[in-house]
Order: sequence, then C-alpha cells, then structure tokens
Amino acid sequence: MRFLPIAFVGPVMRKEFRQIRRDSRSLVFMILLPAFLLIMFGFALNFDVKHIPLAVVDQDGSRLSRALVEKFATTEYFDIRATLDRTGDIDGLMAREKIRAALVIPTTYSRDLLAGRSPSVQFLVDGANAMSGTTAAGYAASILQSHSQKVTLNALAKHGLGGMTRPLRTEVRIWYNPELRSARFLVPGLMAFILMVTLTTSTAFSIVREKERGTMEQIAVSPLRPAALIIGKLIPYIILSLASAHIVLGLGWILFGVAVKGSYFLLLLTIILFLVSGLGQGILISSITRTQQVAFLLSVLTTILPTFILSGFVFPVRNMPPFIQAITYLIPAKYFLVSLRAIILKGVGLAAFWDQVLLLAGFAAAILVLSVASVAKRGMSGE
Repeated sequence: MRFLPIAFVGPVMRKEFRQIRRDSRSLVFMILLPAFLLIMFGFALNFDVKHIPLAVVDQDGSRLSRALVEKFATTEYFDIRATLDRTGDIDGLMAREKIRAALVIPTTYSRDLLAGRSPSVQFLVDGANAMSGTTAAGYAASILQSHSQKVTLNALAKHGLGGMTRPLRTEVRIWYNPELRSARFLVPGLMAFILMVTLTTSTAFSIVREKERGTMEQIAVSPLRPAALIIGKLIPYIILSLASAHIVLGLGWILFGVAVKGSYFLLLLTIILFLVSGLGQGILISSITRTQQVAFLLSVLTTILPTFILSGFVFPVRNMPPFIQAITYLIPAKYFLVSLRAIILKGVGLAAFWDQVLLLAGFAAAILVLSVASVAKRGMSGE
C-alpha cells in the first residue's frame, strides 16, 4: 500500500540534509559560489562607457577653440590623452587603441564664428567596438550641441537680442537609476543567472547520485511515491538556495548599492517560485540521465546560454526576431527578471507585474508535474 506523499517527505528531507552536510562541495557550490560569481561578474561586467581616450587636433589655436576643447576635458566621459598637430597622426594612435576618439577643429573655426558663419568640427570615433563607439558619438553630439547653443546665445546677446528665448526648453529626468549605473541593471540579472545555474546543477546530481549508488532500486520497492521523493529533495535545496539568494542580495546592496525598494514579501514570493522552477528543472534532468557527468553537461547547456542570452539579462527580448522571442517564453528567468527589477529597482506593486508572477508560477507547476512523471517512469525504476 502506498501512503500519501507527505508521510515520507520528512525522512527524505533528513536524508538529503545529511547527504548535503557530508558533501562539502555541495555546500560550497550552493552558498559560496553564488557570492563569488556576483563579485566577479558584478565588477567585470560594466556597460558604463566613461573616460574614453580622446585626441585633440586644434588647428585654430584660438580662445574660442580652446573653450570647445575645455568642454570635453571637464566631463567624465572623455580623457584627453593626446594633443596632435596633424590629423594624419590620428590613424596610428587609433589603430594601436591608444585613443578611441578624436576631435578635429579646423583653422577657420574662430573666424567663422566671429563672422556669423557655422564652423565645421569633425569628430572621429573608433567603430570597432560598436557599443562604445555609438555611446562616444552620442556623448560628443550632446557636448557639441550644448556648446553650440551657448555660442549662439552669446552671439545674440552681443547683437542686442539677449532677451530672446529658446523655442524649446528640455528638462530630462531619469527615474529609478538617476546615475545610469549599469550595476543597478546588472545585479538583478546576475542574481537570476547565478541562482539558475547553481541550483539546477546542484539538484541535477540528486537522483543521478542515487542511481550511481544503486539506492534507486531500494526506493523503487519502498512505499515512497515519486511526489514524496521530489518534495523531500526540493525542500532542503530551496532552504539553501534562499540563504544563497539573500547573500547575493546583501552583497548587491553592500558592494553595488542596489537596495530593495519594493515589498519584501513579493520579492520572497517570486524568489521561491523561481527556485522551484530551477530545482524542478534540475530534478527533471537528473531523472533522464544516468551519470553525474551527463547531468552536469545538460544542466549547464540548459541554463547558462538560455539565461544569459534569452532572458533579457543583457540583450532586450523586444529586439530579437519573433521566432527567438517565442523561445524566450520557455525561459523562467525571463519572468523572474521582470519581476525582480520591478521590485528591487522600481519599488512597484504586484499590479505592475502580476502577469509575470502568474507565468512563473505556471512554469514552476508544469516543471514539477513533468519531474514527478519522469521520476515515476524512469527514476524510481532506476532506468
């Protein structure tokens, strides 16, 4: 006779806790590795484009041209690394990556300004790195536009038109991340990426380990049901993963200043749903493999690349082709990331992301059902 699954959850939990305690590598993998990866990726992954090495070719050498150069020198976006006499010297420096941009001021710059004509200023950008090149060009355009407005207003004032107002006054305000620090965007994504990889990989070994030790045959003839086996194995890993998630949150706040602005209860709910999804995926992988090596390979292939590329962690999903966007609905980290950023960065309520929580809960339920069915068909028989 087979009893209700809950009757055997406790013994399975105690057995799994003893196994984890004996295996120090599992504790290190689940507790210390996420913290190490957050520190490493948090400081290594940085999309902030600042202190771009700049060369200046000031062929005019006037007070007005020096004022323009000063506008670039006083920002944190550009560092003047070279002052050149000829434009021909730019090629060698940019080819050796000594500079990433160059400002060329022609000899007629001040003369054109004083005569009321529009001078031509050239800004060269190294486009080998498209992201930094585009950002550098945007910074330069903003600086030049601001300087141009100032020069225009000064010229109007000299002609007695200083009381004229600009037709459009722009006031830009940045919400949620006023400093535009990439760490605030990356830390929630790193949390999802790290947790998904570590917890799926660690649980992928659980049933495979039982197979390699020959204990699955004993479990198969016992009154233990697959649901009890899975629940008993999941709960210890959920507790350890929750501790790991809080360590990552604490390090994110201490090292990168990313604090939780929203409801802690909603954060805890989404984390638990995400952990169940990842752990269920690990159990499913372990039930269809026979060796720990294959289980590790499958867990890595189904977590690292999908979570990094298809979850919206780095690359926006809306920019992907429709076919790839359809695949992203199979990635639980996608729903978790939207919820995580809404809670941590924006501090909004459930009304803003309820659909993501619902989809994450549906994924967690589906993966658990698949895990139970797979264990019942393969794992309990040791096949």
